[in-house]
Amino acid sequence: MTDTAVTPGSQSALRQANERRVVEVLRRDGTRTQAELARATGLSAASVSNIVRGLRAAGTVAVHDTSSNGRRARAVTLVRPPGTVVAIDFAPERVTVAVGDSEGNMLAREEIEYDVAADADRGVRRASWLAETALLRARIDLSTVASVVASVPGPIDPHSGEVGGISCLPRWAGFRPAAALGERLGVPVIAENDANLAVLAELHKGAGQGADHLIHLVISDGVGAGIIIAGTLFRGAGGTAGEVGHIALDQRGQVCRCGNRGCLETFVGAGYLMDMLPQNSYVSHGPGPAGVEDLVGAARSGDPGCRRIIAEAGTALGQGLAIMANLFNPDRVIVGGELSEAGELLLDPMRRAMELGALGSALSRLELVRGELGRDASLYGALRMAAQSTR
Repeated sequence: MTDTAVTPGSQSALRQANERRVVEVLRRDGTRTQAELARATGLSAASVSNIVRGLRAAGTVAVHDTSSNGRRARAVTLVRPPGTVVAIDFAPERVTVAVGDSEGNMLAREEIEYDVAADADRGVRRASWLAETALLRARIDLSTVASVVASVPGPIDPHSGEVGGISCLPRWAGFRPAAALGERLGVPVIAENDANLAVLAELHKGAGQGADHLIHLVISDGVGAGIIIAGTLFRGAGGTAGEVGHIALDQRGQVCRCGNRGCLETFVGAGYLMDMLPQNSYVSHGPGPAGVEDLVGAARSGDPGCRRIIAEAGTALGQGLAIMANLFNPDRVIVGGELSEAGELLLDPMRRAMELGALGSALSRLELVRGELGRDASLYGALRMAAQSTR
């Protein structure tokens, strides 16, 4: 399959629209003959026959011989449960797509490396192609997809759907990914911040189960947080709640991409950490520059310089979390992202810094733990949100 997309008004778009009409009739009315489908949709008998043939090949419908008014006929039944959902996870250097059932359970997963940060329109085109590829390989027809949720590493304005000006995808500022994806796929699309989706996933099936007030840190190129208050996702007035990477820790520190100095992100963001990597460390990696995974691996193997970098990152995170603990009084904080793989090398200095900066009452019931869902946390959260949006 080539990297092509469905253009509104094209033959492909028209066929998809007609497929959805047929599926909707079957979903509403149950088993129908091809002649009945033609009457209900207003399509020609030949068009219905071709559509049913494609749906049958995709495993969406079953066809069997029957009779109608004494004549032989072909009865069509929708066999795949309605409500298939799709999750799309945008990261600066990759796109991941998952296909799920009506309960949000993952059925298939596809991932490709791609320079998403370079261009929003091209990123959406590539994601649309990958979604169609994942559906094809799972033998699921696009016409049966009820909802799509896209995970974006940046704030999303809940009113306009635009990506905020400060994110890991600076060229996406002002872009509306949900509208762009919806136009290409012909399916309702929701765009949501990656940390918000990750906290929903951890709350439902990961390290956040049983918590009422939860903060989930996602540490990557930047630092974001998903916040659950009394069991409900908290986005804030303009979708920027949880942008903890821009808590100011040092007014004389490095200039952050947001324009301020000494933000938390300048202490723990991937680029900043790698710039601190000592020349004599024994970081082992393959082709290309070393990454956070290599830094963590070296620290776990005993490299003193790498251990120092991670400990200082943990101290900075703890200082930022102390502020959040005083504000929100969570009962659990989850740490996710590649840096969390350092385990206690990161968490122990975090705890010590929180003890120095937060009220004792804010910490008395607070658990600090690693995430359980890894890099797919946002993907699982997107599947869950997509499934819930169809109910």
